[in-house]
Amino acid sequence: MNLRLPLPGTIHLLGSHHQRSEMQVVVTGAAGFIGSHLAERLARDGHHVVGIDNFAPFYDRSQKRRNAERLANLGITIHAADLVTDPLAPILSDVDALFHLAAQPGLSPSTTPEAFTRNNVRATERVVAHLDDHPTLRAFVYASSSSVYGADATVAEDGPLAPTSIYGETKLEGERIIDAASDHASWDACTLRLFSVYGPRERPDKLIPKAARCAIKCEPFPLFRGSEHHRRSFTYVGDAVDGLVAALDRFDQCAGETINVGTPRSVSTMEVLRCITDVVGRRLCIDRLPPREGDQQRTEARIDRARRLLDFEPRTSLLEGIRAEVDWILQVLDPRTVTPCGLS
Repeated sequence: MNLRLPLPGTIHLLGSHHQRSEMQVVVTGAAGFIGSHLAERLARDGHHVVGIDNFAPFYDRSQKRRNAERLANLGITIHAADLVTDPLAPILSDVDALFHLAAQPGLSPSTTPEAFTRNNVRATERVVAHLDDHPTLRAFVYASSSSVYGADATVAEDGPLAPTSIYGETKLEGERIIDAASDHASWDACTLRLFSVYGPRERPDKLIPKAARCAIKCEPFPLFRGSEHHRRSFTYVGDAVDGLVAALDRFDQCAGETINVGTPRSVSTMEVLRCITDVVGRRLCIDRLPPREGDQQRTEARIDRARRLLDFEPRTSLLEGIRAEVDWILQVLDPRTVTPCGLS
């Protein structure tokens, strides 16, 4: 007989009471930015966490290795495995809940369309193929993106979907794969569309860490022409993780749902850059580049559903979040790369 563990979390929900119990939780992309924060939080909440990461060289692998070491110190096992080619059955054999965060990110021209399809579509297909009629899996939580909405991501979850980048297209395809699989599987799924997550351990090619490093090192910051007017719902990673964990703790309400998770306020790129210069204490020299295709013009998270189902409310201000990220960058930055003018 296969016994299902009760849903986690000690919460009062619709008059019912759910008792937290330890679960076997798998996190894909666990050595990455959001994945490492999520795995760490789940372990601290008392769950047995297992991570999967292929340590792809999209950016310096040393950052992921540091994340993996941090997780190992918490007793989390990280499997260096490729979701497309490596054996997954032994890792997924006893899983009770799975968070699928592994993905090919970004808009870099050096990333081929084939890489997005392989790592966002084929990998997702292979994960769900290993979960068909799974004896213990109860909850599948998929980390999707506001990019599925397209250039103007300011609508609720049932709004039009018109991605403008292959990243957005493949994340949307991932949603459809999981929805179709869960329709006839023994487990349920929930999709969270995350909005512009930032914070410590963020990928170095993203706006905030790149601009912060340029300010610290007195280097020009490359800014795509027109992007200074783009507006985003910048969401601190701790708040995003709160939403992800709440989806597991309240999975009886979230099963089958698609939920926006982000800050319900958008700010311009220029406002972000001003915050960075305030925190670093240095002016930022801008190197303007030609416009980049595929960029979103505006995102503003509509989170009524997240408030209702997840009791979600972001708590970290942009300035607080940037200060935390800059502090982290200063801790990991090689001091030999900082010029004498780097900090005032």
